[in-house]
Amino acid sequence: MSNTAIEFSHVSKQYRLGLVSTKTLSHDIRRFWITNVLGKEDPYLKIGETNDRASKGTSEYVWALRDIDFKVEQGDVVGIIGKNGAGKSTLLKLLSRVTGPTTGTIRAHGRIGSLLEVGTGFHGEMTGRENIFMNGAILGMSRAEIQSKLDEIIDFSGCERYIDTPVKRYSSGMTVRLGFAVAAFLEPEILVVDEVLAVGDAEFQKKAIGKMKDVSQGQGRTVLFVSHNMASIRSLCNRGILLEKGRVKADGEVNSICDMYLSDSLETLGAAWTRELDPNKDFQITKVELLDNMGVGRNLFSCDEEWHIRLTANVKKRIPGIYGYLQFTKADGTAAWVSDSNDIVMNKLETLPLGESQIDIVVPKRSIGPGNYSVYLNFTSAQNVTGFDVDSPFDVCVFNMTDDSTNRGDRRGGYLSTLLDWKFV
Repeated sequence: MSNTAIEFSHVSKQYRLGLVSTKTLSHDIRRFWITNVLGKEDPYLKIGETNDRASKGTSEYVWALRDIDFKVEQGDVVGIIGKNGAGKSTLLKLLSRVTGPTTGTIRAHGRIGSLLEVGTGFHGEMTGRENIFMNGAILGMSRAEIQSKLDEIIDFSGCERYIDTPVKRYSSGMTVRLGFAVAAFLEPEILVVDEVLAVGDAEFQKKAIGKMKDVSQGQGRTVLFVSHNMASIRSLCNRGILLEKGRVKADGEVNSICDMYLSDSLETLGAAWTRELDPNKDFQITKVELLDNMGVGRNLFSCDEEWHIRLTANVKKRIPGIYGYLQFTKADGTAAWVSDSNDIVMNKLETLPLGESQIDIVVPKRSIGPGNYSVYLNFTSAQNVTGFDVDSPFDVCVFNMTDDSTNRGDRRGGYLSTLLDWKFV
């Protein structure tokens, strides 16, 4: 008997931007005749561009995934990594049967529990308790089986006080907590988790990683995990798959795959980052600059100087509860320094004027230690709001810190460069 849990065989997924049809009635009829009557390949799939979010395309067709071919054995914990737009979420949606592949076949042996985005599989008008039973029924579990897990799910989620409240009144963090608990505790043979865990607080992220370890190592279940946090990927996964522009670039031991991804990121990022304005985004960062106190752009700084991160934001709609998250990530993927836009003034981003604005983040001197870092940004809402499109997590710049103020200099270890006053009394 095969131990293969998941098999992708030459899987591709194509989208047509903005339209479902081929735009003309004659083309739609031709497509229907060829694919449904003659049973041949869709002729309109022969055209299309690679999905590169950084450049403007000329074709209306985009390949989100192209010729994906791999197997996952039972009990494997696989980290799916890559830049935004690489196809990670599309791959998980195909596996979870949210959408179907354009070409190729996907085989999964066992029940699949998925947490792809905030509120996945939840009905807003139903209570948390009702949603737990509904999700369990979808997974094919009996009411008695779900009832036996109910207390564990509620306790893990930390939502006991609100479990009989309609989910539409939950914050995004509460929704993620309950969604993960449902996906993990209802005993799926395959657990699929997207970057959505980043919405939760640090305590919950730690609990979630621990639960995924228990599910995989203790119970022998298969886990597919998408994250931009390389430290989480390294600690949880035994294998990594690196996607680039919809294709598998590398597949192998998790540490080597993470190193390859980080190396690629450092090569393509610099002291400034820009992108075209997306008219569909309600809040979007279009430019990031690393500047010294004279306003000069550079990405080499001394621990003894203050410097700035300047963001150019375009606001189309004001979003309730929006906040920004900033992280400096070391080359090994660990978070060395984090900041939140609510650290000083709560909900300041809510008051930004419509149109273009600038946000200046001051990095004080003697705050972060010597080494190479990447700058990671994420903008989201603290409230469970719908109908808004906000920027997803992304890496924007890289920089190097050097320390010449002490004898040890750049050989000083640790994340911080603060000089402490030693007094001998």
